[in-house]
Amino acid sequence: MSDDLSKRRPQDATKINVHENWELEYWSKELGVSRDKLREAVKAVGTSVAAVRRYLGEQFE
Repeated sequence: MSDDLSKRRPQDATKINVHENWELEYWSKELGVSRDKLREAVKAVGTSVAAVRRYLGEQFE
């Protein structure tokens, strides 16, 4: 099944897919970080949005 690119939110709101440009754009904006910082966070803690939020929160404290 292919992605429906007309949707503006990820299909699975608990995971970040860094292989989709539109998801990088969405999550970068949602989390207030650059795409590179988002990729770094996903590489460090995985694709879980909750884990990425915690990681980014710790980075900015």
